[in-house]
Amino acid sequence: MPSRVSTIPPEARKGRITVSERLHIPAGINPRVPSVARMYDYYLGGKDHFAADREAAEQFIRLLPGIREIALANRGFLARSVDHAARSGISQFLDIGSGLPTQENVHEVAHRVVPEARVVYVDNDPIVLSHGRALLADSPGTTVVAGDMREPARLFTNPEITTQIDFTRPVAVLMVAMLHFISDHDLVAHIIDVIRGKLVAGSHLIVSHAFEGDADTMTREAGQRIYRATNTGSLTSRGPDDLAALVKDMELLEPGIVPVHAWRPADTEEPVPFDPDKPGILALVARQP
Repeated sequence: MPSRVSTIPPEARKGRITVSERLHIPAGINPRVPSVARMYDYYLGGKDHFAADREAAEQFIRLLPGIREIALANRGFLARSVDHAARSGISQFLDIGSGLPTQENVHEVAHRVVPEARVVYVDNDPIVLSHGRALLADSPGTTVVAGDMREPARLFTNPEITTQIDFTRPVAVLMVAMLHFISDHDLVAHIIDVIRGKLVAGSHLIVSHAFEGDADTMTREAGQRIYRATNTGSLTSRGPDDLAALVKDMELLEPGIVPVHAWRPADTEEPVPFDPDKPGILALVARQP
């Protein structure tokens, strides 16, 4: 497990690894390669990250100083969308690319509404898997499974998933802040097509995605360089039209495709203006007709 630290030590700024961290590196993990899951944990104020993750995250924060607030808003969108799905009668949740457990996880939100809800978390990061399994071992109806969003068909034949989720009934599938790590637009469309093909009527698809707005070329290229050095190897922006095309045959729930903080905010019923020039993360929830 990664060492639990909440500040950036000198080793992080110098790109070195402390002895204590070295002793906690799981097999198969190169701690000198930043992980997007652990960088996201750092943005959220978590403690599960290595020096390389903190250094890469700090580089990105210098490019986009509001990324911490954006990450928190993205987490808020996840909670509100899961709450909506549960209140709509959905009791099964498949979180693809779940990342490290933090506050207001899918199962915590869903169980407040539907105590018997079943939740499957899917990720391909060994640290996410080991940490998640340890923390969620005592959470009934909750499972952590190894899988890759780039191979969506295999998720729907994985017995660890199919024994927990009945795909003949409505399910909410989450891909929160994940698809922007795939630069191949055709692959992204394929992933969504496969998922949609497995969803029965009433199912929900919950998506959030990075959007660069009017960021200048130098900033965009600098951000892409940071993420090219991570375990995912890319960061690709897609706008409202791109996202709308992905779910064109589904019912896009109100308020449509908006920044994460503007998707049904809890503190107001009024629509939140969408600034198309402002970088951030876009959100959508689509229902299978």
